[in-house]
Amino acid sequence: MNDFVLTPEFVERGYNNRAAVADHPRWLAKYPELSTATRARHQHKLDLRYGPGPLQTCDLFLPERAPGGTFVFIHGGYWRALDKADFHLVAGPLLEQGIAVVVANYDLCPAVSIAKIVDECRRLMVWIARHGPRYGAPANNVVVGGHSAGGHLAAMMLATDWDALGLPRDPFVGCVTLSGVHDLKPLVLASMNSDLRLTNAEAARISPVNHVSLSQAPLLIAVGGAETSEFIRQAHLLWDAWPDNARPAAGPLILAGQHHFSVVVDYADPESELTRATLALFR
Repeated sequence: MNDFVLTPEFVERGYNNRAAVADHPRWLAKYPELSTATRARHQHKLDLRYGPGPLQTCDLFLPERAPGGTFVFIHGGYWRALDKADFHLVAGPLLEQGIAVVVANYDLCPAVSIAKIVDECRRLMVWIARHGPRYGAPANNVVVGGHSAGGHLAAMMLATDWDALGLPRDPFVGCVTLSGVHDLKPLVLASMNSDLRLTNAEAARISPVNHVSLSQAPLLIAVGGAETSEFIRQAHLLWDAWPDNARPAAGPLILAGQHHFSVVVDYADPESELTRATLALFR
């Protein structure tokens, strides 16, 4: 996997995004500000329950006209922090193009394991397939995406046997992993592992790069150009592992000048490269 020796110091430099971005508090404050504005402008249904866990709920935003597809967004926070309400900002430009948007929560570490969170996201996708149309979210033109830990979770959806869960073999038309963690082995050495509780074996078992993609859906792999070298490497790892899915064909989409906290705000810009590339995944 690596041509270098992982050490706790290396891992902290590569994965501690708050330490890497001095003004991260400003960006974390911007998320709820933009999300509040999104809720004020667009019709929505909050806290729809997709499973029994305390945080197994999602929020649905609907465009003014009949939607032509559904974008499912899974938030980041290293599987242990943040909330769906902070990421409603992703919805606006997609709604304006007639796409319904679901923003999901999931139970957090250390109350549950990352493997359990992966299963919760699978439950979410089954719920959307079976119940989304009742609420106005089409189930036949779905793109699933996520940021950071959410990018990992979105990628794991392409490594899922949906036949076994009663869905069509390939229930998505596209996937987005934005600044995703696709090989979890380094995190075994991270200080945050006191919450994640990963062993080397468990990290390997739930890393997308160690799975075969069971989907033919195109996978948009994107990362900020100003992110740490480890996050850029993580993008290339999945691009190399799943070449039949990976988009763009020339390599991951590197979003110039964006760091780990600013990159997701590109979704609030209808003209951003990220927004346009995501919209291009829909049929």
